[in-house]
Amino acid sequence: MADAAVIANLQNSIALTLLPLAWHLRIADGLRHGRAPAALLDELGQEFRNERGESIADLRAHAREALTRGRQLDVEPVPWDSASYPVALTTLVDPPPVLWVRGAIGVLNRDAVAIVGARAASPYGLSVAERLASDLAATGLVIVSGMARGVDSAAHRAALSAGGLTIAVLGSGVDVIYPPEHVLLARDIANAGAVVSELVPGTPPLPHFFPLRNRIISGLCRAVVVIEAGEKSGSLITARMALEQGRDVLAVPGNVLNGRNRGAHGLLRDGAKIVESADDILEELGMPSPVRKPAASVADPVLASLTPGEASDLDAISQRTGLSPTRLLPRLLELELAGAVARVGGGKFVRRDSSC
Repeated sequence: MADAAVIANLQNSIALTLLPLAWHLRIADGLRHGRAPAALLDELGQEFRNERGESIADLRAHAREALTRGRQLDVEPVPWDSASYPVALTTLVDPPPVLWVRGAIGVLNRDAVAIVGARAASPYGLSVAERLASDLAATGLVIVSGMARGVDSAAHRAALSAGGLTIAVLGSGVDVIYPPEHVLLARDIANAGAVVSELVPGTPPLPHFFPLRNRIISGLCRAVVVIEAGEKSGSLITARMALEQGRDVLAVPGNVLNGRNRGAHGLLRDGAKIVESADDILEELGMPSPVRKPAASVADPVLASLTPGEASDLDAISQRTGLSPTRLLPRLLELELAGAVARVGGGKFVRRDSSC
């Protein structure tokens, strides 16, 4: 049986996610400054009660219900202070206090590329999404998207067909599949990757949740590839968030006559890299071939920046090495796989003592 203090901490973290979405920045700031979820909830909960009339006890009761529902559905909540929490998301200004995961939690810390685009995609757009996702998945990269109709679902299915890993980020609870015809696709994704959401199980797919989930799509990835995005496309929101997060943004050129790709062409005019094949994406990521360099040959400066037994976050390691967080993460994860470093809660890393 899990420790009661751990469960209480988890419930308080979940309760924080039930506060207004506009408070995410305040919650993230509090967590980054070491505030315990219980203390932060007590502080913000009082303000919430004055504004909405719902008590802190009500929030904690809802959190317990969500945790119970998650267990019944085999859905795992991953709080901010868990060592399993995706390190890439800790670089966001407003990371989710809790992620709900159906599938393999470990896949969230793998190198990933997002492929997003039009729901009403043309046959050309679907074909490009399938080819890129298949080729990238074959190199070991995880394909991330939003499981929407069109480009998103084509990318997910192609990654699965290639025997690769894929992550779907939902704008609803992980047990509420939208669009509903993707229930079987969601099952397959969970079996070969993960279906994730920051929203508690049972949350319906309301319109304002989808722009918010886009920051998680881009945040999990090293790069975002846009295919057939219109001028007011949700894919452009993802691209904008990716740029704000320091991720690479790439776009596929398309037909200039039908207006379907004006958003993506706008990205290209603004300096996004043109994508014609998976090789273009690999080159942008510094991965010219599917064969990875050994960790020791690329990560020695990173290892040297860490002191055994002393946990350091990405910002501190970035300052010591001169590498940006997005360039640093793949190297740290290589070192983790090699057993040279360990990941601890709050997105921090610690060097393992080689004498142990």
